[in-house]
Amino acid sequence: MKFAEANLTLNERKDIEKLLSQSQKDSLDLENLWQMMDMIWDKLGCDNKNLDCEKIGLFYAHPIWILNGLFIEQDLTSMSHRQAISKWISHHRNIIQSVIDYGGGFGTLARLISDNERDLIVDIFEPCPSEIAIRSILTYPNTNFVKLLNKKYDCLISTDVLEHVEDPLQVFASMINAVNTHGYLIIANCFYPVIKCHLPETFHLKYTFNIFAKLMGLRVIGKCKNSYATVYIKERNRVVNLSLIRIVEIISKGIFPLLEIARNLKNH
Repeated sequence: MKFAEANLTLNERKDIEKLLSQSQKDSLDLENLWQMMDMIWDKLGCDNKNLDCEKIGLFYAHPIWILNGLFIEQDLTSMSHRQAISKWISHHRNIIQSVIDYGGGFGTLARLISDNERDLIVDIFEPCPSEIAIRSILTYPNTNFVKLLNKKYDCLISTDVLEHVEDPLQVFASMINAVNTHGYLIIANCFYPVIKCHLPETFHLKYTFNIFAKLMGLRVIGKCKNSYATVYIKERNRVVNLSLIRIVEIISKGIFPLLEIARNLKNH
């Protein structure tokens, strides 16, 4: 993997070289990266069914996430999805003045958006960003990392976040609350067991996520062209009825095994 041009410190470079030396392949691909992540997950004693916040915190602070960020920026498929989202933002620039990239970690998508729209406010919600991520946006005066969602935005983006959190519907509700009425949410989820840090408790949402989005006051616009993200619009400002959401969540989890059986039968 090429990373000579990356803005790495000596210690970061050593960490990445050590990780790459553990790879069983000459060149890093997504499957190999996931295997390395699973290895580190296990080494730290993480368990996706019995969550230990301290151990999981160490996992998400591990240098593997720097490697993940570097991989994304060199992977054509990963970048094409992010470029598609950036283009969608530019296409709707007349009604979008501010963007928040929720869990935008490495800052790749925020920088892509800023490259196209230099006068657009682009914040990245990431409570503990890596030093390289902070350095990567130094030349982008309109882009900042934020630790709190203390204002509202015209558009919120979330790519591959909700499958990692213990209570995705509560987090989703906080995302919606951070968006102006008639604002947009661009959400890409992967509620599948492709990697151990995808929590099994979230997998039922691959069938019912849009139902919850509607219950929370969103309207589904459709797929963001050339990406795996879905675009929603917040049509009205409403208090999310979490009691109702929890009842529907129980139903969603209850029917999930049956939907999985039906899908498997259909595929065979």
